Amino acid sequence: MYKKISSKLILIYVFGFLSIILLFIKCKKDKGFQKITEISSVIPYQDIRWKDLRKIESQLDSSMIKTFWFNEKTIFPDKYADYAKSVMDNGKNPGLGVNSLHEQGITGKGVSVAIIDQNICLDHPEFFEKIIEYYDVGCHTPSYKSSMHGPAVASLLVGNFIGTAPDAKIYYVAAPSWTNDAKFYADALNWIIEKNNSLPEGEKIRAVSVSAAPSGPGTLFTKNNSMWDSAYNKAINAGILVIDCNQDHGITNPCYYDFNYPEDISKCTFGYPGIDFNIEDSTKIFVPASYRTTAEEYNKGAFSYQYTGCGGLSWAEPYLVGILALGWQLHPNISGQEMIRLLRKTSYIKNGMSIIQPIVFIDSVKLYNR
Repeated sequence: MYKKISSKLILIYVFGFLSIILLFIKCKKDKGFQKITEISSVIPYQDIRWKDLRKIESQLDSSMIKTFWFNEKTIFPDKYADYAKSVMDNGKNPGLGVNSLHEQGITGKGVSVAIIDQNICLDHPEFFEKIIEYYDVGCHTPSYKSSMHGPAVASLLVGNFIGTAPDAKIYYVAAPSWTNDAKFYADALNWIIEKNNSLPEGEKIRAVSVSAAPSGPGTLFTKNNSMWDSAYNKAINAGILVIDCNQDHGITNPCYYDFNYPEDISKCTFGYPGIDFNIEDSTKIFVPASYRTTAEEYNKGAFSYQYTGCGGLSWAEPYLVGILALGWQLHPNISGQEMIRLLRKTSYIKNGMSIIQPIVFIDSVKLYNR
């Protein structure tokens, strides 16, 4: 039995449920959402989006800035403005050699995947025209409004400058995580299964990225968890790989780069920056979740970016699905379960734990059955 909810489980949800709060607040114009405000103090890893830091320059230094959660509307003192911009730009790099694979033409081209997440606008330059079909199972939000979470995960998967698979295509299903009802996620996955049944060979949906845990230990979904489990098993039996945050069958754990050496896998650290992390399952694959920049768009056409110094496990799922898409571009006949086996086999081992190693994984796919 699980005696306590670890910091790992809390971080799984931190960004998703912060975005739920923001989604509610943004509909209340008198609450000042997205209004820039001055602050009088700041601590590492603080959310400083839409904050003016010019009066607290003495509290800042460059090592602190890389820890913040900030966006392009954050106002830094002139002394740190250029450095903050460089942090934002550097966070767009997937790291671990992924960009070198893109330079070889390994970009996920021709591969279809899916995302289940919060509502999204479809026009952000990071993923414009990359969403094949959009379906809403219960968000019921206007098409000109978007969440924080949706654009972020889409850009981490297929973003032109951010994503691990910039030429993959997405079937996107919007589901209201703020209801705490797993029924909507089950409905979303069942829709994906039915859609996949109608697709011709060569255009099938290979994997689904789900940055939530609709069931399992520590889940914050309080209703209809068994519906998600049933849909999950149905998808697996249909040959669709589902990558979610469930602590029983999920395969991911978070890690983070060395900020100055994002390509050097030996410098990756398990867990989350600034948070004590207890490894409870050494069989999982560690995937980078910090320090990353993602797409941001709350109102249609208002394109922006946000940087997260401490990303939740939510950021790992689309990263991983994107790496799988690179593999399927090269060898579309490999099953999802076999791809996971190759990921494990080619992982970088540090202190007995496995970290995803994209370049070695792709080399193994190239040599598969040859």
